[in-house]
Amino acid sequence: MPVRRTIYESQGIYFITFTCARWLKLFELTQSYDLVYNWFNYLKNQNHHIVGYVIMPNHVHALIAFSNSEKSINSIVGNGKRFIAYELVKRLQQGKFTKELELLSGWVNPTDRSRNKKHEVFEPSFDWKECYDEKLVEQKLNYIHENASKGEKRLVESPDDYEHSSARFYITGQKGVVEITSWLELQDVDLTRPVVPKSP
Repeated sequence: MPVRRTIYESQGIYFITFTCARWLKLFELTQSYDLVYNWFNYLKNQNHHIVGYVIMPNHVHALIAFSNSEKSINSIVGNGKRFIAYELVKRLQQGKFTKELELLSGWVNPTDRSRNKKHEVFEPSFDWKECYDEKLVEQKLNYIHENASKGEKRLVESPDDYEHSSARFYITGQKGVVEITSWLELQDVDLTRPVVPKSP
């Protein structure tokens, strides 16, 4: 369940989760997995590092190493969610998913509606946990990678069978859509150094 807590550190490795409103399968419905990949690539261009991820039909888990930046980690993730939400709504409109758009519109609270917010695409805020050592990183990577292959509603038999996950990279070495920075590679990265964004 998402929580409203502020991350006070300006850098570090964090396990981040955000979920589509009321667990609607918006990524699957609109085939919008690419929107999350675009956000990951944006983060990489800002000198942050994607350590692991899984993009499920209705939520995202990611292990991200944030480099020191003028922006807070909360605002970096919040801005990413806003960008993805805006594009998801566009695709729902293009696909004429009227029922889903009406639901998302109906879930906007009065305060946000007064600020001209039209759709509640994601659950408010996001969940996070700082991963300050190898054991926690490994634990969260295992959780991420097993997400698609566990439980009654599992999508695949084996973690590396799921396309929208970094499991295949960690298990077989095969590169996915987004280049991963492994925990070992992170040992040579100074996350405290101020970010110098790469040119587009």
